[in-house]
Amino acid sequence: MLAHLSIRDVVLIRRVDLEFTNGLNVLTGETGAGKSILLDALGFVLGRRGRAELLRTGAKMGEVTAVFNLAPDHPARAVLEGAGMPVEDDLILRRVNTPDGKKRAYVNDRLCSTEVLRQLADTLVEIHGQHDDRGLLDPKGHRALLDAFAGTEALLAQTGGAWRKVAAARRELLSAQEKLALAAQDADFLRHALAELDEMSSEAGEDDALDRQRRLMQSAERIRGDIAKAAQVLAMDGAEGAMLDALRWLQDADAAAQGQLGSAIDALGRAMVELAEAQSDVETVLEGLDFNPFELETVEERLFALRALARKHNVQPNELPALRESLRAQLDEIDQGDSHLAALREELARVQGRYDDLADKLSRKRHKAAARLDRAMQAELAPLKMERAVFVTELSAEPAGAEGVDAVMFSVATNPGAPAGPINKIASGGELSRFLLALKVCLTTRASGLTLIFDEIDRGVGGATADAVGRRLQAVAGETQVLVVTHSPQVAASGARHFVVSKQVDN
Repeated sequence: MLAHLSIRDVVLIRRVDLEFTNGLNVLTGETGAGKSILLDALGFVLGRRGRAELLRTGAKMGEVTAVFNLAPDHPARAVLEGAGMPVEDDLILRRVNTPDGKKRAYVNDRLCSTEVLRQLADTLVEIHGQHDDRGLLDPKGHRALLDAFAGTEALLAQTGGAWRKVAAARRELLSAQEKLALAAQDADFLRHALAELDEMSSEAGEDDALDRQRRLMQSAERIRGDIAKAAQVLAMDGAEGAMLDALRWLQDADAAAQGQLGSAIDALGRAMVELAEAQSDVETVLEGLDFNPFELETVEERLFALRALARKHNVQPNELPALRESLRAQLDEIDQGDSHLAALREELARVQGRYDDLADKLSRKRHKAAARLDRAMQAELAPLKMERAVFVTELSAEPAGAEGVDAVMFSVATNPGAPAGPINKIASGGELSRFLLALKVCLTTRASGLTLIFDEIDRGVGGATADAVGRRLQAVAGETQVLVVTHSPQVAASGARHFVVSKQVDN
């Protein structure tokens, strides 16, 4: 529960320290006295967005501190552990505000982020403002209220996840269908193009190889004569024969020269080996230059055909093999498209079935919760002097979505014999306040360790009805701490602790 609230230099407040108790805590005072400032200060220390204007004029820093007593099983303890904060029985929240709008938050005297502060606030306080009935008036929010009562959080998350998988499967199937339909339009062209490429059967690097071969053939006649002359000079009738003669003469004379010609003989031997290699290479090249005169024409035809086909498909000649494989893959995809679509349809059916099961389970849970909520509301309306009013939670089918297939609307009949209708069209302002109070009571009975704050929820009622509202708030406060801001003396009379807020002007 909220045990202590300390405020320094916030709007009109210079300094105030409030001690709260269990049960019903009441704040009263004239309009404009500053009751809302207290709630704004509490909201600020709980992480709500604060304005620089919250700072009291002339002050250097505004500060709000709130102390909460935590039960051993309070959910705030798990938040503290998850954030690496110290966990103690007393939780101290402190937040400061400076004239430049900068804010700092502390949890148990440790600096923390606003996000952690808000996570803690969700486990500590629930504030119902004086305009909360706007949510009650909007049917779009009725489903969320019913789900809060039904406790469908986990099931809602599963249903939402299943719906996202259904949506993704539908998108994938639609994309595949569109892609296949587009590809099928070009199937004839792809088959013709692939036939041409298969007939050409080009290989990577073939264009460069053909181009080199063509250039060599074109220059063959010019260089063949020179190479043939060189081969003739290197042959037996030329250098080879002369070197053999020299080698034989030197070997014959070496004995008489007492071995002085050994080095020359060895060098000449090595030269003979090198000469043989040169002869072999020259002869190989010379043999390569011997080609059929029509071979050049064949090479040129192949080369020009490759380049023409490349121009036709707007690629480089060496990219034709890759293009051929790409076209083949496209045709394979078209040919296998039906089986791929069948697999996608099967997957869609699977995730759709999972979603349908979860949505049906969610719907059944909502219907059961709706009946419980109607009974709980009837029990709450009687003490609020609306025992003849009827509250009905109506469920109807709506298009499937992340939150299931149910539309929810609260209908009421406030007078005996009168037809039921949407709550926003039937209930008056005072009746709406009581419906809201009853609904909040039904919803917050699930809360654990929450401090409930009601800001003028009794507006528009008086007399015995106001007394009934006060008694109901008092009953709720028997289970959890309640703070209520009120102008009603009947409600104020039900409080266990009473704060009167007043404003003075000095100088």
